[in-house]
Amino acid sequence: MKLNFAGKNMEVTKALRDVTEKKFSKLDKFFQKDVEGNVTFSTEKNRKIIEVTINLPGTILRAEESSDDMYASIDKTVDILERQVRKYKTKLQKRYQNNNQTIRFENVVPLTNGDDAGEKPKLVKRKKFNLKPMMTEEAILQMELLRHNFFVYTDAETSDFAVVYKRKDGNYGLIQPED
Repeated sequence: MKLNFAGKNMEVTKALRDVTEKKFSKLDKFFQKDVEGNVTFSTEKNRKIIEVTINLPGTILRAEESSDDMYASIDKTVDILERQVRKYKTKLQKRYQNNNQTIRFENVVPLTNGDDAGEKPKLVKRKKFNLKPMMTEEAILQMELLRHNFFVYTDAETSDFAVVYKRKDGNYGLIQPED
């Protein structure tokens, strides 16, 4: 796996790159050599954050972890990504059954612990509501009043649907369709 490194509010040192590459080499058994991953290191206050995105054709694996120690964050991220590959092995196998050029399924051992052994998650609630045209600021206010993590609305300026959401860093994000 080829890793691309970036740093936000910090410099990515050679030692940090080397440790990250060594830790992520654990995942090499799951992927072919041409798979690319983007690793972003950042610091916010006293938190050390690592964000990893692995681009597979038609699928993206992503993990983000933060802790007081960057090396602990790296370990947690590797564990999350390995768990994602194991958890979604059958779904990925169906998607790539005719194209085993990306993932090496023979190296993926299925999960056997309690999380995946039981029943699969299912849709348990369906909700319909009218999308009211509003400005983004009003949608954020509505989201906060409802104490939700996201809010779907119709943008008053573009008449397209949009989603505002609360990010882990306390800021807000906006999802809109492309023109």
